[in-house]
Amino acid sequence: MRVLGLMSGTSHDGIDSAVVDWKAADGELVGVVEHVGAVPYGTELRARVIAALPPNRVDMGEVCRLDTLIGQAFAEAAAACPPADLICSHGQTLFHWVEDGAVRGTLQLGQAAWIAERTGVPVVSDLRVRDVAAGGQGAPLVSAFDVPFLAGLPGRCGALNLGGIANLTVPELGVAYDTGPASALMDSAVLAATGEPYDRDGGLAAAGRVHKDLLEALLAEPYYRLAPPKTTGKELFHPGYVEEMAAPYGLGLPDLVATLAALTAETAAAEIRRHGLTMVVVAGGGTRNPVLMAMLRERAPAARIALSDELGVPADAKEAIAFSYLGWLTAHGLAGTVPGFTGASGPRVLGTLTPGAGPLRLPDARSGVPERLRIVSGDRRKGHSTAVKDTP
Repeated sequence: MRVLGLMSGTSHDGIDSAVVDWKAADGELVGVVEHVGAVPYGTELRARVIAALPPNRVDMGEVCRLDTLIGQAFAEAAAACPPADLICSHGQTLFHWVEDGAVRGTLQLGQAAWIAERTGVPVVSDLRVRDVAAGGQGAPLVSAFDVPFLAGLPGRCGALNLGGIANLTVPELGVAYDTGPASALMDSAVLAATGEPYDRDGGLAAAGRVHKDLLEALLAEPYYRLAPPKTTGKELFHPGYVEEMAAPYGLGLPDLVATLAALTAETAAAEIRRHGLTMVVVAGGGTRNPVLMAMLRERAPAARIALSDELGVPADAKEAIAFSYLGWLTAHGLAGTVPGFTGASGPRVLGTLTPGAGPLRLPDARSGVPERLRIVSGDRRKGHSTAVKDTP
């Protein structure tokens, strides 16, 4: 079954896509990656998304317009991809309602009807809210992919995603949660000062020096001391947060970005050290920042830090591939959450299904979620099997 996964994360810079042909074989699920891609949001749409994010206020008219415009952008991105039997769209998170550590609701915009109308393909969307309704955090949903993906690797392994927000999954310990900001604060500082969306190749961070006092003040944030399951987002780590915390220090942009990179590295590395991980598989846009990755390795010297590319999953496309997998699970009547990770009262089949152009036909239900995944390149027909024990 070919499933197109569409994802826009907390960096809100565009739409990642992945078409994966999923086939059950020899006790594992094999995913043949036939396409990965990325389409940036248009300048106006991205500006409107940013303007709608907390702590800004918008009216319901703008919410309606954004739901339509983001849905249309996702529809065009889907239409540019190879054909699929099903589309699984994350949409764009505009608000994650958290009070006293509990998630009360979550809002992802990007109306799926536009995707179904444009492509004629059924669409699974609005995946997070079912977990929230069951008492969960609604995140990190990628952890359901991480468990079978990491299965069979030696030692105590974790999966770290460095998007706008960083999240960590440790299957052996039964935990998955957001560790704090990844690129969110760095991106907001760079955008405010230069108009550029991010620190390209870590150039600004490389030119700056970490300011110890500011870093200590940032590390005092109470979120880092909360016990998992926990999630966070732009509701806390927004541009105003950077401005307020950095204002007393009067830093130049390179020093500020270097300090924010150190914050991401230290908060993620602290969790790697705390869990005694021997290997961490890292994905997300933050992996392309060499300064951030060097800081992470320096602060977690006991763990082997490996990019997910080494295991067959392009680091920039991992979440899109994961949402393709979540769509496959939903189509087969299988839960897309691990309750111990999100805090939900039980596993839940995720999403809302919007029919395509023809009769809605779903595959037969399956009895259980896959224990192992093998991700294969459609070009080379080879990849990483999580059953392999000799990963260097």
